[in-house]
Amino acid sequence: GNRRLPSPAVVQSLFVYGTLQPGDVRWSFLAPYAADEGTVDSVTGQLYDTGRGYPAATFGDAGVIHGRVFGLRPETLDEALAVIDAEESSVEGLYVRVVVETHGGRRAYAYAYGRGLDLTPIPSGRWAPVG
Repeated sequence: GNRRLPSPAVVQSLFVYGTLQPGDVRWSFLAPYAADEGTVDSVTGQLYDTGRGYPAATFGDAGVIHGRVFGLRPETLDEALAVIDAEESSVEGLYVRVVVETHGGRRAYAYAYGRGLDLTPIPSGRWAPVG
């Protein structure tokens, strides 16, 4: 009974549900680090409209958030996370990076809402950029 537990796998994917998605305003922050075209996926949680042109999410509650999972290039993983962390924390809402399990079975980072905004639930769980 001396089994060693496997070391936690390094998370090398990012689940995006808002303005980091391709075609939206902050895709340029993620694009240089994406290792693939992304896969349509979803996670358990609640999506909100902040009224500021970007959404917010809380994970683990009832509901579904639709988005995409991107693999991140291993050689630039730390840089990617530093760049996107800085960008996500620069907006109001104090977003924090967490690890989520997607419905497609991937462990991925995602940015969860912190506090300080008036939120309106988006029942569909889908963020649609305006315009």
